Amino acid sequence: MASPGLSERERAGCRELLELLRTEELLALTDTVTNRMVHPESRQEAIHAILVYSQSAEELLKRRKVYREIIFKYLAAQEIPVPPSSEKHQLIDCVKLYWSGKLPTCASESEEKKTHAESHGERQKSPQDHIHNLGEEFCQWFFELLNSQHPLGVKSEEGWGPQHFWEDAKMKLCYNTLEKNMEEYVGAEMVSLRLLSLVKDEYILFNPNLHSNGLKCAMSPHGLVLVAVAGTVHRDNTCLGIFEQIFGLISCPVRENTWKIKVVNLKIVGQNAMGPGMQIEKPSLKYEANQLQALYDGKELTV
Repeated sequence: MASPGLSERERAGCRELLELLRTEELLALTDTVTNRMVHPESRQEAIHAILVYSQSAEELLKRRKVYREIIFKYLAAQEIPVPPSSEKHQLIDCVKLYWSGKLPTCASESEEKKTHAESHGERQKSPQDHIHNLGEEFCQWFFELLNSQHPLGVKSEEGWGPQHFWEDAKMKLCYNTLEKNMEEYVGAEMVSLRLLSLVKDEYILFNPNLHSNGLKCAMSPHGLVLVAVAGTVHRDNTCLGIFEQIFGLISCPVRENTWKIKVVNLKIVGQNAMGPGMQIEKPSLKYEANQLQALYDGKELTV
C-alpha cells in the first residue's frame, strides 16, 4: 500500500533514487526513518520500509543520509542538466519539479532565461557536458599528480597514495612492446604502488590528449563515472608509444565534490608494436562515449 504522503510518481522516483544507495546506507536510513522499529533483511525490504514510513518526498530527500551526490546522480541518470556546484536544497527543488511535471523551470531556471541564452548563441549545457568537464578536470589532476612522482618531475603539494582509490580498487595493465603482457592488481595499496612504479622506477611520463577525440566520458545509471583517455608515453626525450586508459570513478559520500578511483584499465603500446599507419602525434579513442560501459564490462580495448 502506498504511503499517504507520497504520490505514485514520487514513490517511483524515490525508489529509483534509493537504489543508488549502498546497502549499509539503506539500512542506516531505515533505522532513522522507522526509529529502529523495522529490521529489513534485504535491500528491497529496506526501500519499502523507507517509502512507507516517509511522510513526504521532501522529508525523505532532506534526510542527512540522502547525500547531495546521490540526488545529483539521480538527476544525471534522468538526463536532467544541473550545475555540479548546486547545493542540496537546489537539487531537491529540481527533483520536486521533475516529479510534479514542471521540469523546464528547473533545468534553466526559466524559459525566458533559456530563450535569452539561445538568442545570444549560448548552448545549454547537457548532463554529458557536465560529465565531460568532470572527466577533463580529473585527468588534469591525476596525470599532473602522477607525473610529479617522476624523479625529475615538478613535485606536487598533494601526496600520491592509496587515499585516492577505493579499498577494493582493481587495475588491469596491458603493455605490448615485442610481446603482449597482462598484469592485474587488487586493492588501493597495490594499484597505487604499481602506477607509482611506472613513473618513479620505470621513468615513464604520461602525456594525455584531452582534446578532440582523446577524451570520452560517460555515467552509468548508478553513478559510476567512466573516463577514457588516450595519449603518449615518454622517457627522457624519447616517445615510447601510446597509451589508453579507462578510469571508473565513484564519488565519496562523506566528502562533497570528491571522487575516488574504483577501476583502472591501462593499455600501453610501444612504437615497435604499433600497426601500420597509426598516428602517434595525437592519439585518439576509436569508440564513442556510449560504448564505454561495454568496454568497462570487460570487452577488449582497441588502441
